[in-house]
Amino acid sequence: MSVLAKARAAQSSSDPGAHMATGSRGDRRRASIIDANTRMVHVDGADIAYREIGSGDRPPLVALTHLGGNLDAWDPEVIDALAQDRRVIVLGYRGVGRSTGRVRDTFDDMARDTIAAVLALGLNRIDLFGLSMGGMVAQTIVEEEATLVDHLVMSGTGPRGGAGLTRMTGVMLRGIARSVMTARTATSVLFFPRTESGTRAAAAYQRRLKRRRTDRDAAVTPGVMRAQLRAVARWGAQPGPAHERMSTPTLTFHGEDDILVPVANANQLRTAFSALDVVTFRHAGHGVVSQHRDIVTGRIQSFLRA
Repeated sequence: MSVLAKARAAQSSSDPGAHMATGSRGDRRRASIIDANTRMVHVDGADIAYREIGSGDRPPLVALTHLGGNLDAWDPEVIDALAQDRRVIVLGYRGVGRSTGRVRDTFDDMARDTIAAVLALGLNRIDLFGLSMGGMVAQTIVEEEATLVDHLVMSGTGPRGGAGLTRMTGVMLRGIARSVMTARTATSVLFFPRTESGTRAAAAYQRRLKRRRTDRDAAVTPGVMRAQLRAVARWGAQPGPAHERMSTPTLTFHGEDDILVPVANANQLRTAFSALDVVTFRHAGHGVVSQHRDIVTGRIQSFLRA
């Protein structure tokens, strides 16, 4: 049985209302994601946190964040720009932040949760946006249920068996240690290059993340980090895709100075996708979407409208 079929079966066999979302539909018209209420959708024994803004007739864009990120990790200027003409849903992971349940350590399980949440929200067709680890979850969703996804957008991610992915734990631990020694945040060290422009971009990114002052997500625990790093290591240790290349229209961004997911992964994704557009940026790192948000969001909007 496919992941989507299992999710549909679980949905139909659950108690009435078990997959209902909580919160006000008025959130969709809020001007910024920083003002959107945190809501819950109940799937398979867990409450998954999400926020949404925007409206329109186009398929909603479901956004999956990076390793170690909660709902507050999304750059509000990125989400706000993408929500100008469509509904955007930033969706959490089981056991992360305010989402309940046991944290997952495989992308198959994360994909299953995401599909169940999408169905519980009453959606049958979506566009999908995955950052880093979120891109790996997104690939798994498309592998299993391509009919659910119209367009796939990713950034700073790699395919199964991608270059350097099994070394991510070591790179991350060294980056965290450096952040402590330099009194900077870990994301400033790991997501942006050590250049003048990278330092400015990192500082601006951190300021934007602080704009939301109320109803913030819960902090990510060390146990979540360990589980997600195990998932990435398993993904990186697998052989490349054994199936035919997926035909879902796909756009991926990558910084040439990405230390977490080497830029070689961008072109390696061609082994998995037959309709792939790769956009790389010089002097940019893992946080390329935020560092070059105006260009990136413009490219995404054009891609999703095609």
